[in-house]
Amino acid sequence: MANHLRFVGRTVMVQSGGVEAAYGVLNRMLAQDGVAEALRRSRYYEKPSRARRRRAFEACRRVYCSEMARRIAFLARTTRQDPWPGC
Repeated sequence: MANHLRFVGRTVMVQSGGVEAAYGVLNRMLAQDGVAEALRRSRYYEKPSRARRRRAFEACRRVYCSEMARRIAFLARTTRQDPWPGC
């Protein structure tokens, strides 16, 4: 069942001969999943020390991006009170 869901999740329907548009959608889906980057990375041998550094960098980047998204959402919320009422 899991293999079937994974296949359905990456299926792109071609409408009225629009192969180029469907190809673009498929490439975007694969880029979001990281498939192309994983293929590029596995093309050559990656030393274990470099792999550790890359994984550590990616983990730090995930933490940083999630923290910044949280801060931006906090500042952009619509229900916050006016810090300077009456100005």
